[in-house]
Amino acid sequence: MPEMQTFYYTIHHPSGLYLEHTLAQQRLLEDQVELWWFGEPRQSLFCYCASVSLILGLGFGGVGLLSTTTTSLSGEWRLGVGTTLCFLALAILLKQLLSSAIQDMNCVHSQHQIEQLRSGGRADPALILAVGLAVTLCGMVLLFMATVGSQRHDSREMLVFGMILLAAGAGMSLAIVGYSVGVHLKKRREQRRRRWRRARMMGSRPVRVFSVGGQINPARGVTSASRTSFL
Repeated sequence: MPEMQTFYYTIHHPSGLYLEHTLAQQRLLEDQVELWWFGEPRQSLFCYCASVSLILGLGFGGVGLLSTTTTSLSGEWRLGVGTTLCFLALAILLKQLLSSAIQDMNCVHSQHQIEQLRSGGRADPALILAVGLAVTLCGMVLLFMATVGSQRHDSREMLVFGMILLAAGAGMSLAIVGYSVGVHLKKRREQRRRRWRRARMMGSRPVRVFSVGGQINPARGVTSASRTSFL
């Protein structure tokens, strides 16, 4: 009767097993649509707080300018700038409400669209940048009107409000540019870490050796041996 002996052993590092378990958990979490809305909580919280601050600042500024148009002798520029600020605040508010409504209805199942619509996604920096440029434009228009129409009695107020709006809009635009650069650098660092982890996992894969012993046939007196190794 032929005899067969099988030896199997595995050589591996504990770190490789831990990395495999971590990557498996990440893949399971990435498959859940509900969790896509809550990716990168710090970034989402920062963008949400920035949006709320802009809504309050633009809203109060617009309402303040509109409330003084009735008492001012020439309040056309106050009416225009105040209305623009209120519309900008309304645009940011509508974006936040739209994201919340889509998240509650669970009608979007595309990860690319969710990354754009969620708080802290690609839509928030683009919208805040557009608002910053609009505020900067309003400030430039007021400065131009204040310098050209120097005979008007409220040119000084136009100059002050123009400088305030110009500084606020430029600060918002520069802050968004710096934020986008920081997010881009952070993503590049994460990609490098993932590549390093994959390379480490490839280097710490288990080594398996499978060997088959010899077979002896007493009747024929023939001995055969074979060995197969899998690395």
